[in-house]
Amino acid sequence: MRRRDFITLLGGAAAAWPLAARAQQPKLPVIGYLDPETLDPNLTAFRKGLADAGYVAGQNVIIEYRSAEGHSDRLPALAAEFVRRRVSVIVAGPRGAVLAAKAATTAIPIVFMSGADPVRRGIVASLNRPGGNLTGVTVLGPDLSDKRLGLLHDLVPQANVIAVLSDLTSPEPEFVVEQLRAVAHRIGVSILVGQVAREGDFDAAFAGFAGGGARALVVPSSAFFSTQRERLTTLAARYSIPAIYPGRAFAEAGGLAAYGPSATDASRQLGVYTARILKGDKPADLPILLPTKFEFLINLKTAKALGLDIPSGISAIADEVIE
Repeated sequence: MRRRDFITLLGGAAAAWPLAARAQQPKLPVIGYLDPETLDPNLTAFRKGLADAGYVAGQNVIIEYRSAEGHSDRLPALAAEFVRRRVSVIVAGPRGAVLAAKAATTAIPIVFMSGADPVRRGIVASLNRPGGNLTGVTVLGPDLSDKRLGLLHDLVPQANVIAVLSDLTSPEPEFVVEQLRAVAHRIGVSILVGQVAREGDFDAAFAGFAGGGARALVVPSSAFFSTQRERLTTLAARYSIPAIYPGRAFAEAGGLAAYGPSATDASRQLGVYTARILKGDKPADLPILLPTKFEFLINLKTAKALGLDIPSGISAIADEVIE
């Protein structure tokens, strides 16, 4: 064999070695992240949970994102896409994403975030042993409405009529209202309920609150309300109604106060659970995680615009005061 032919053969073999090595590398697991709105602002916390458990996106795991951009009717098709893709696990964001994922597959593990009790909603059999191919984190948003009413009463003690928005599109609007009525009876105030089912109902609801003498407002946790936070805080300002909301984003948007589980911490927990599934744990054996961290925020700029003096004791227990 001539020297030139030998060098050519050797060069071809050397070039093939990296290709062969890459072919022998195992495929990276794929997480399908299904988001009902635009990309979740807590994705950083989710990725941190994954990383804390040993999975770094782009290194030893791939995350594929799909967003319904607020159009819930798109969720089933997006979930079906992940099933066809044969992802390793589906992560379903809050609101309708988990139901779409559950309807799409009984084989692929699903790790979900739920703002309501997943047992009452029929998502899992029980909190301790969910069964099937689902597990996840619940922030039990509606169950905190009584706490929000108590904090609002401390913020606006002179309010003897307190309005409550009721989302008729949510799975348990009656539960929330009845819970609030019981708390209102204990603290000696009356409840004025405004029912909404679509965007066009908000103006009439707030006009009804004003006409009914409502001096404060509770906005319960709701997928619909979360998409309308700018509108809600604007209407509350227009009618000069002090309001408490279910999460940080409302206070940052101009709401007077907010109380609820830390969405950042819940997303981190979601990442940790997803990692456990990737390591071989079965969803049916992983109990639903409950909130471990809660946040109470007060927006002082809004309080000033409403002419409210926040009691020092209330400011002292706030986790954050927005200046």
